[in-house]
Amino acid sequence: MIQKILLITPPFTQLNTPYPASTYLKGFLKLHGHDVRQADLGIELINDIFSQDGFLRLFSFAKKNRSKLSQNSVRILHNEANYLQTVEPVMNFLHYRDNTLAQLLCHDAFLPRASRFDQMPDLEWAFGSVGVSDKARFLATLYIEDIGDLIKDAVTPYFGFSRYAEKLGMAAHSFSSLDQALRGPENIIEARLLDLLKSHIEHYRPQAVGLTIPFPGNLYAGLKCGHSIKKNYPDVKIILGGGFVNTELRELSDPAVFNYVDFITLDDGERPFLSILAYLRGEKNLKNLVRTYVRIEDAVHFINDKQEEDFPHTGTGCPDYSDLPLDRYLSLIDLANPMHRLWSDGCWNKLIIAHGCYWHKCSFCDTSLDYINRFDGAPPALLADRIEHMISQTGQTGFHFVDEAAPPGALKDLALELLRRKIKISWWANVRFETAFTEDLCRLLAASGCIAATGGLEAASDRLLKLMNKGVTIRQAARACRNFSKAGILVHTYLMYGFPTETGQETVDALEIVRQFFEQGLVQSAFWHLFTATVHSDVGKDPRKYQCRILDLPAGGFAKNDLVHEDLTGCDHPAFAQGLNKAVYNFMHGIGTDFPIHEWFDKPVPAVSIKRNYVLHAINEKPVFDRELLSSRVLWLENLPEYARDESVNKGKPGQKAKLVFYTKTETFSLSVTPELGEWLHSMFNKFSVQNLELLSLDQLKQNYEKQFSSTFDSFLKSREWKTLREKGLLLV
Repeated sequence: MIQKILLITPPFTQLNTPYPASTYLKGFLKLHGHDVRQADLGIELINDIFSQDGFLRLFSFAKKNRSKLSQNSVRILHNEANYLQTVEPVMNFLHYRDNTLAQLLCHDAFLPRASRFDQMPDLEWAFGSVGVSDKARFLATLYIEDIGDLIKDAVTPYFGFSRYAEKLGMAAHSFSSLDQALRGPENIIEARLLDLLKSHIEHYRPQAVGLTIPFPGNLYAGLKCGHSIKKNYPDVKIILGGGFVNTELRELSDPAVFNYVDFITLDDGERPFLSILAYLRGEKNLKNLVRTYVRIEDAVHFINDKQEEDFPHTGTGCPDYSDLPLDRYLSLIDLANPMHRLWSDGCWNKLIIAHGCYWHKCSFCDTSLDYINRFDGAPPALLADRIEHMISQTGQTGFHFVDEAAPPGALKDLALELLRRKIKISWWANVRFETAFTEDLCRLLAASGCIAATGGLEAASDRLLKLMNKGVTIRQAARACRNFSKAGILVHTYLMYGFPTETGQETVDALEIVRQFFEQGLVQSAFWHLFTATVHSDVGKDPRKYQCRILDLPAGGFAKNDLVHEDLTGCDHPAFAQGLNKAVYNFMHGIGTDFPIHEWFDKPVPAVSIKRNYVLHAINEKPVFDRELLSSRVLWLENLPEYARDESVNKGKPGQKAKLVFYTKTETFSLSVTPELGEWLHSMFNKFSVQNLELLSLDQLKQNYEKQFSSTFDSFLKSREWKTLREKGLLLV
């Protein structure tokens, strides 16, 4: 029996691209014979609000409560006619339907402007005279955010473009306050959400609905959907899962949540979902469910039949984007920073290179949970197959690899596969800034389409990085970031302050390290966040090891993840927040990297103890030839050279010489060599080609050379010819 399943992403995740949970689950369930549809209610709701009809409803509602509104909201209401006239052009532009509107949107008299426009950056500096389209997208984003402010003021304080009622989800140790809010009347935003949900249910008539809750900001809206389905379609079974569930609800005991859903699953959803569907068909007993909470006689029971294993990463299928309105997502620019915009601009295909984290040792991370702890890769040929399938389905060639940390070896293999197949994509990924990301590997990744990398520099202190078990040092991270940036790959780094035992001196020194990273062009974007201990991290499990104390949480029975901790030896961490964030915001705009660190803080701070050229020295250290390089493969990504041999007179004496002529994408250059060396090199270049499935290793090249010539291979590695080839792009990977 084929079951009809509707997978729903509740408001809100991202406005520019679909969240990948439903696409992965749909692709998997289709492999197993199920009829599956999916809906992103977040993007549907945003497009409904930002329309003339949506604005008419919004302004009509807001005017009824005008006396309670802020001056900014009143300012917006006075411009109702202008907003009604401009909303359709703005949305058409943000949907990439009419790029000719860019000049008009940039005109000072076209868009109505409220408080978001009051403190704009220098647009001439940010976009210049030719970046009209980006400038228009930035201004349109401010326009969108102004209306968001009106909604928060006039309709509901819960509203946010990437979250809805997030505070209710984040503080849900007990379900009672969330339960009370859910039972209240719907506001006009929620009413439209439920209308959209109803249209999907009525049109498709599913037997089961899957709700993914990746973040606290999806929980309230997801349960609102569940409540509506239970009320109006009691025969439809509701299955809840997702990242929030996996981290927060592992100690669930409050049965009240089952007034909104029927099943709650943990970790990867493929096996639990199949087991639930088999149970609903009568093919399995309740005791055979996998990692699933159910309510039995008003008590919560966790059922986990371990007889069936999880599916390997190779068996989860290809993400399926069909029936998602890809042309309705919005490309926004909320910060004039080329790296930062990747999160809000462009409809990216989402793909996982490998399940879990290959390192899974960081003490601040949820290393005890399956999504981190169980590492499982896939062969590059399969990944390339999935990439080609997704391009044919979506028409998009941009990919965001959403791994916890993409393994360097897997990225290298995938890059080679993409180049061999001549698959042209642009992609970005989260990585660890480790020594494996050599200059050669980064150049290979860039050649395969890598445009950006994100990764954690964390506390930017070697002592704290060691305590975190991060596995890298500041100097190693600096060289990795240098290698990415030198290859033309944008770099964003995540920064952390407030790790247990961190001193004020270490915090100030960390900012100095970050300043130097920006000054040297190693990173283009960064973000600080305050450390929070979690239940599933090593800090949460063994706080004494980190000289901190975990404070008791309020009694609950619902969500439990973030822990309140007391640092017994460190400093007043929140006191540094404003200065850290202010400094990095300016660094991202190219401002203030020459300012003394203490000027970013409004209180006295310790003097910097890090040398101002510390990072410069780290990236300028000359690498020592590592004998392990002999196992590296020799790769030439450009066209094969032409070989020419001719007679000539050299310093008045008859002689011979030869020439290798290279025609690359960007230049033509030649290499004058002896005929013997020229013939040998010319014969070797075929073995350096990416089309060779078994690339020649440096050790094999060494053996071949020493058979051919009387000189040592080490002398060849020091020769002008070898150095020129390496400079021009001969890679060791």
